[in-house]
Amino acid sequence: MDSSSGKLQYWRLYLLSLVLGIGGAFQYGIQVSVIASPAVHVQSFVNDTWLSRYGAPVEDSTNQLIWSFIVAVLSLGAWAGAIHSGSLPVTYGRKKALLINNVVAFVAALLMIFSRMAKSFEMILLGRFLYGYNVGLGLSVHLMYLGESSPKNLRGFLTLTSSIFIAFGKITGQIIGIKEMMGTEDMWPYLLATSGVPAILQFVMLLFFPEAPRHLYIDKGDIGGSKKALQWLWQEDNVKQELDDMQQERDSTQGEKAKTVRDVLCSRCVRWQLLTLMIPCAGIQFCGINALYFYAFDIFSESGVPEEQMHYLAIGFGATELITVSLCSFLIDRAGRKKLMGYGYLLMGVTMIVLTVTLSIKNLTSWIPYVNISLIFCIICIFGLGPSGVSMALPADLFLQAWRPSAFVISGSINWLCMFLVGMLFGYIVDGLGQFCFLIFVAYSISSAAFLLYFVPETKGKTMVEIMEDFNKLNYKNKGIDTDRSDIDLGTKF
Repeated sequence: MDSSSGKLQYWRLYLLSLVLGIGGAFQYGIQVSVIASPAVHVQSFVNDTWLSRYGAPVEDSTNQLIWSFIVAVLSLGAWAGAIHSGSLPVTYGRKKALLINNVVAFVAALLMIFSRMAKSFEMILLGRFLYGYNVGLGLSVHLMYLGESSPKNLRGFLTLTSSIFIAFGKITGQIIGIKEMMGTEDMWPYLLATSGVPAILQFVMLLFFPEAPRHLYIDKGDIGGSKKALQWLWQEDNVKQELDDMQQERDSTQGEKAKTVRDVLCSRCVRWQLLTLMIPCAGIQFCGINALYFYAFDIFSESGVPEEQMHYLAIGFGATELITVSLCSFLIDRAGRKKLMGYGYLLMGVTMIVLTVTLSIKNLTSWIPYVNISLIFCIICIFGLGPSGVSMALPADLFLQAWRPSAFVISGSINWLCMFLVGMLFGYIVDGLGQFCFLIFVAYSISSAAFLLYFVPETKGKTMVEIMEDFNKLNYKNKGIDTDRSDIDLGTKF
């Protein structure tokens, strides 16, 4: 009872996670899923626009190219947003960066609404790019803001809520996109503009919350403001231990300014943190989860699922991911990041091997296609319980304050570029390799599992400085030096 009541005192922090999620990770999830439903209507609009301009219908190949770019430009916009996530939150603070970001999403929503009136598919392209920028910047700052406002015993749980909001956004986009709701010829501009609503909600609600305490203390030197923010968020008068931890972190960086991307890429003292960020976290697109969603409709068809019911089965996939990611939030601070993500990747790899085999023998008996559907559900469950959630929570643990913004730039850049590559190339890979395409993802999943389980130290329940000291044992392993933070030059290069 004491533990439960103690956690309830953080209700304002939980409310902050809700506000950040609505305008942050939720936007990512909804933009990934909502674009699928109006595909036919948007392509018809492109054809009608082309016809009115040039007096002839657009060629099918050109129409498909325009549509593909409408889908893919989100990743390019998100990459631009991720790049700015290293400078805007440092210059203006986490809170103001998000307020600016919401204005971008609102402008994108207006472009979507008026695109049909203006007879301009270019407005849809620009709107998708701005949505991407909103997602790329918002997701990184969301994680920064929440990680820098949370106590260490709740940091994993709270940062993992970002994955819950991504899954919630995905299923929301799938539901509102059905033809019984907004997936119609008349409603598609409003469907594409729905992200403007969470942007307005976050903008208004975020005005009532303080800036991230760690940003105030370590970056701005505002000790009084940081203490006041902690007391307000945590509903606790005595925050001396957290302030001491911030002071310790500030001392360990010796008052250094925020590091550049080049510093993160070249500094020996964050080498293993960077590898951890790049291999299992930022490269999560290569674990095959998005490819599974892509391939699922072919498996549905082979299983005899009627075409009009496939969309509802896809909603079942989204619901499964949402439920399992929610369960992960209760496990992450008990089982730890390392085990959940490492064994999760391992089980995903093994299950995809089985799926590859069953896809190869799907014509032997009538029941094997249903086994394939079950295996996809299993992989989504494993992904939600491990890699999905932990990939969001772990990066917030890896870097000290001076390094964190640029680290998120690298993480976001890799994530969005990988997403762009998978989106553009996976169709060709499927055509060339068929069901054996999953072996590419098997190799990535198993190698990531080995890396996590054998090399990455656990970060559960540790302060940022303690985590740094654990990684320094790897960073300076062959140097034969004392890894105590007082003896380490944080500017040491390769």
